[in-house]
Amino acid sequence: MAVTLAALAYPSMLGVSTVSTSQSRIIANTQWGPLTEADRDFVVKVRAAGLWEYPVGQIGLQKGQSQAVKTASQHLVDGHSALDTTCRKIAPMLNITLPNVASPQQEGFVSQLKGESGKQFDTDFANILRMTHGSIFNTVAKIRSTTKNTLVRALADQANDTVLDHITVMEKTGLVDFDTTLNTQTNPPKLPSTDVTPPAPPAGQPEVVLTPPPNATSTPVDVDGLTGGAATAPSPGPTVG
Repeated sequence: MAVTLAALAYPSMLGVSTVSTSQSRIIANTQWGPLTEADRDFVVKVRAAGLWEYPVGQIGLQKGQSQAVKTASQHLVDGHSALDTTCRKIAPMLNITLPNVASPQQEGFVSQLKGESGKQFDTDFANILRMTHGSIFNTVAKIRSTTKNTLVRALADQANDTVLDHITVMEKTGLVDFDTTLNTQTNPPKLPSTDVTPPAPPAGQPEVVLTPPPNATSTPVDVDGLTGGAATAPSPGPTVG
């Protein structure tokens, strides 16, 4: 596998905001196709999304007042654990460094929801997650339609199904304020890059693993099927769940 050292560079400007202006630049040529900045940033975005939405799903299972919110929470835990498995599988194959912590903005969402209860929790849960999933849904579509990398394309397929499912279950709560949520989604706040970038993990830090629930229904990408059995298994690390 031919991978340039440029692929090791940690991406910036991730999160709800848009990313850098040189997204089409090829940073590595791999046996699965060229890897662009946009491809690399997408893998990191999917990983970072799980690092905050998975624990929010766990919180929702405990604090959700309505069955619809609890159901949406189950979908978050289930879907993001499967996406996490795929990200951790393909990242070392593409020489991509994954974060172990979400961005400060995303961690702020977690802190906000941890501090809420009752109807306020349910309402903010549904609206925050509908907004963030709506934001990345457009990114998924763009990556799926433009990437030339087989592994990234497979992740985009999985992410498309998962994000659409999560958008749907948030809407089924009946709590989404579409005017406010879609306005925030379309016109995200202007934040410094440090707020929307997940920090790079310290050297040698074990990789955080989002553990699938016992009744998991979402399935990670069959990377072995794409590579003829040449895939590298995810490294074990601290689990969440």
